[in-house]
Amino acid sequence: MSVFLDAIGMITDLRVILGIFGGTLLGLVMGALPGLTAAMAIALLIPLTFGMGPILGMGMLLGAFCGSIAGGAVPAILLNIPGTPSSVATTLDGFPMARNGQAGQALGISIAASFIGGVIGAIFLIFLAPPIARFALAFGPAEFFALSIFGIVIIASVSSGSMIRGIVAGLLGLALATVGADPMTGALRFTGGQPALITGIDLLPALIGLFAVSQVMKDIADRSGISPSEFETPQEITAARPPWGLLGRAWKIISTSTVIGVIVGAIPGAGGSISSFMSYDQARRMSRAPEKFGTGHYEGLVASESSNNATAGGALIPMLTLGVPGEVATAVLMGGLTIQGVRPGPGLFEQQAVIFYGILLAFLLANVVMFLAQLVGIRLFVRILKVPLHLLIPLILLFCVIGVYGINGSVFELWLMLAFGILGYFLNRFGFGTAPVILGLILGGVAESNLRRGLLIFDGDLVAFATRPISATLLILAMAFVGMITVSNFKRNKKMLLYEDE
Repeated sequence: MSVFLDAIGMITDLRVILGIFGGTLLGLVMGALPGLTAAMAIALLIPLTFGMGPILGMGMLLGAFCGSIAGGAVPAILLNIPGTPSSVATTLDGFPMARNGQAGQALGISIAASFIGGVIGAIFLIFLAPPIARFALAFGPAEFFALSIFGIVIIASVSSGSMIRGIVAGLLGLALATVGADPMTGALRFTGGQPALITGIDLLPALIGLFAVSQVMKDIADRSGISPSEFETPQEITAARPPWGLLGRAWKIISTSTVIGVIVGAIPGAGGSISSFMSYDQARRMSRAPEKFGTGHYEGLVASESSNNATAGGALIPMLTLGVPGEVATAVLMGGLTIQGVRPGPGLFEQQAVIFYGILLAFLLANVVMFLAQLVGIRLFVRILKVPLHLLIPLILLFCVIGVYGINGSVFELWLMLAFGILGYFLNRFGFGTAPVILGLILGGVAESNLRRGLLIFDGDLVAFATRPISATLLILAMAFVGMITVSNFKRNKKMLLYEDE
């Protein structure tokens, strides 16, 4: 108890609070700008932490980590541009809510759900870090492959249309994931002689093209022949504040989504995009109105945002307790911790318990600061929708170009973004959706590389993938989900036929 009280004393230092506040503000800005990730926000701050104490330095870095994840929801809701990959699921219901005149409510839900998910993730981190870390350590190639298969099954239900269309769009994403060098042999596949494709299709131009550029094309097509004075957002904007009553009714979804976020976040390499889609899919199954998902339903937004912020707490678990970073951002965080003279791993709790608890409390405080900063800024965020579309569309395209070109300085990636924009426009027009393509693109590489590694380890024995406890459980769940989706669609089609006969 004395160690915990000492950690509280370190956290309540005014310099630490100001450091967390500054890091969080930078993270919110970086997360809201397409192409700028949590890892980049943390990397920018690391030089500033030289000479600082470990709690002050890590508090600033953790603030940037939390802020960037939460900040990605702002452009996802207002402009259909996921600020981070974990915000892709946020666009499914967040952007339709904004288009329906509920931008203020959508941002309020996002801010509150992010806060709740982040705080619960921090509590899990404080009390359950060691057992969750041991569970995450049990994941090998077989388990990662099974997790990918489970995620691919979700493709069938993230599309608002039919299961077949969702699967087709997901398979397209899987096919695109095979572009580039073979993960085992290094042989080039489908690169067309383009050096930029040797490492595969970069997620950023695909993400921005499928969501932002395709939406711009749709807006232009829908308003062709309309004068600039009429080419603007027509709806009134709802009050910009968190609707606590609405969130109270979704407490089951919040609880489930945060647990999924923490567990998936603790698995190295899984990431927020997988956890947010898994939570979104589970929320639709728990909902009394699953048909509203994808049309601007608050429960889908709650699931996505509470999950991806809980993932941040989960990702810190293997980094602190095992010395194994859960994702790129936590790898950079681990570097910052090492610079401070703190060595993450099993001995951290025993040898530097005060610093261990201080870091955990700094993460909890960073979530509180993130919530307060967004609460103050929410009225400014919604003003974006007051800008007429004939001015907003060029600005969106400008941010897209800067975001894609600014990372690698590649003109080819700009053409790639445009190609994905055209693809996304036609996918949306014919009811396939773009989210399954991104999910397939993310999971395709994970599934292939772990399948190949597993086959090498198990001497080509595929049965071994289904006999390990965790992988077997995930594969069984995947098959069960396929059965549930098939039965649900059959019943829905049967009801529609009966209704038409009447």
